[in-house]
Amino acid sequence: MQYIPNILFLIIVVFGAGFFIKNCKKIIRNINLGQKIDPIDHKKTRWKNVLRIAFGQSKMVARPLSGFLHIIVYVGFIIINIEVLEIIIDGLFGTHRIFSGLGVFYDILIGSFEVLAFLVLLSVILFWIRRNFKRIKRFWSPEMEGWPKNDANIILYFEMILMSLFLLMNVTDYQLQLLGADHYNRAGSFPVSSYLLPIFENLSESSLIILERTAWWLHIIGIFIFLNYLYYSKHLHILLAFPNVYYGSVEAKGKFKNLESVTNEVKMMMDPNIDPFAVPSSEVEVPAKFGVSDVLDLNRTQLLNAYTCTECGRCTSNCPANQTGKKLSPRKIMMDTRDRLEEIGRNIDKNGEFKNDNNQLLDNYITREELWACTTCNACVESCPISINPLSIIMEMRQYLVMEQSAAPNELNISMTNIENNGAPWPYNQMDRLNWKKD
Repeated sequence: MQYIPNILFLIIVVFGAGFFIKNCKKIIRNINLGQKIDPIDHKKTRWKNVLRIAFGQSKMVARPLSGFLHIIVYVGFIIINIEVLEIIIDGLFGTHRIFSGLGVFYDILIGSFEVLAFLVLLSVILFWIRRNFKRIKRFWSPEMEGWPKNDANIILYFEMILMSLFLLMNVTDYQLQLLGADHYNRAGSFPVSSYLLPIFENLSESSLIILERTAWWLHIIGIFIFLNYLYYSKHLHILLAFPNVYYGSVEAKGKFKNLESVTNEVKMMMDPNIDPFAVPSSEVEVPAKFGVSDVLDLNRTQLLNAYTCTECGRCTSNCPANQTGKKLSPRKIMMDTRDRLEEIGRNIDKNGEFKNDNNQLLDNYITREELWACTTCNACVESCPISINPLSIIMEMRQYLVMEQSAAPNELNISMTNIENNGAPWPYNQMDRLNWKKD
């Protein structure tokens, strides 16, 4: 009978970790449905970006208040979860505070965990107030209605509960230590929860043990629930931000990717000295499809971007098209891409392979009005705190519309015709181009 809690704990760990691994494999499979990316270059720069942007949170502090609060939550969760290792060992082997033999170092650890837990709790409450009462505009856009709004609040409630359970576990443990209860040897420093002692000092030892064990079990079960909830949540960035930053573009923001086949074709048309028959066929190979109409046409980095999006809305709030009332929201572009990829993933789960569902990213999720509202200014790319690039998806979908469907807006068609005929986007003959100087 004494081993039943240990066996139960083992089952929870195996089930929780197994379900998490299963979902991780599903994410990897879905991302690998995209087009292969070119070999990774500039590796030194990429690792610097990981250290500066992902670990260092350098782009978060562009908005000081939310950036500072986010850093507290980020650092708190990383450091506090070190104690999860101790909880797992205690749960599996029936020990209690197995690392307490570290002495003073253990006291410092537990004390720092408590301070951080309190700061995380306070930060999360402020985030909740900002989101639900201050009603910051970027959290109340149309794409944030329904599940995205609820998801954000669920995450905040999770964090509040986990931090509260951590402090409750510690204060009852500390009170039991003071009472000299069996198995509760003096260990740890409790600079925050010690202030809660008056609430529990009149409780019996048995009641305190029930409270401490309940908080302990709920805390570790809550961590596993939270871990597995990530797959269904925008908070996947907790795991994916680091690889996303590593694979993010290191090119200059204003540099656009050219299609080599089109570039070679234009060179042959413009340079009479190039013999088209002398150009190796591999250099003028035409791709099977120009641009992107569905998520399977996107590359794996773009699909990783979609899963990593935190829905923070910094991209949309900085988008000049969105600010002037246009339908475009770069955040919605990423959310739609992820939703379509998940739809395809469910299709594969059901059928064993992808069966045509007569849906696609273009038109069924992202409208043409959204795509052509983009000014290609890169404000969304610059403002993203984890190196997501909505503009690359927009540009490749526009490329599909122009090159596969000849479906550019009339204004753009006129400009392209003028460039073809006059060498400039204006409707003037080349010979008349300088007439404006005469007067």
